Amino acid sequence: MPALFVSHGAPPLVDSELWVSQLEAWSSNLPRPTVILIVSAHWESAPLTIGATTTGTPLVYDFGGFPRRFYEVTYESPGAPELARKVAALMPDDEPVVQQPHRGLDHGAYVPLTVMYPGADIPVLQISLPSLDPQRLLALGERLRPLRDEGVLIIGSGFTTHGLPFLRDMRPEAPAPGWSAEFDHWTAEKLAAGDVDSLLDFQRRAPGMPYAHPSIEHFAPLFVTLGASGDPGQRPDQVIDGFWLGLAKRSFQVA
Repeated sequence: MPALFVSHGAPPLVDSELWVSQLEAWSSNLPRPTVILIVSAHWESAPLTIGATTTGTPLVYDFGGFPRRFYEVTYESPGAPELARKVAALMPDDEPVVQQPHRGLDHGAYVPLTVMYPGADIPVLQISLPSLDPQRLLALGERLRPLRDEGVLIIGSGFTTHGLPFLRDMRPEAPAPGWSAEFDHWTAEKLAAGDVDSLLDFQRRAPGMPYAHPSIEHFAPLFVTLGASGDPGQRPDQVIDGFWLGLAKRSFQVA
């Protein structure tokens, strides 16, 4: 299986015909995974924490101010207890792993999955971001990489830009602010060049900072994806680009 970085959007993503069609086309062109392992910007917990493994994994409605229908969404995917055991076994002996069996999928996980795999018939396991240090997350992805040979689809779910406090036009079709467009262009260039060192140092080197990421949790899952690739410096397949609310929805896959 490849590894993916998905800009996951907010719950209203499902109202964007373009974005939905892009995600549907992407998943239809992928091999069918045996199980999905996802790490989302919306769950930071150290040490590494493994979420619910029960069938009918619960959802976490970790947002506010949206219409009622967004709080009634369900996604009763099968649990993945065997994958949970494998993930724990891949972690270093000196780094504990925490089990949190009642922690469900947050919107960074389930919103894109409801579009990409609407049947909810593939087991899903979510793990936490144990750190926001890009180098440590790259190493985490490297440890998870062997799971791809077993049909596991590894997804890092974030947002290429996420400067919500600095948006002035909240229409879905709003033009991208300069800081969002500049950061997105820089990211695309560095990914295409395989310049992992620059990406790891994005807080100092990228234009548009800190506006593009006043907090960095939405860029952090990208490093798990790069680490899970066969070669973090390879050129990824850019599947989705463009903007929504002026935020960059760039998403890619690596072999």
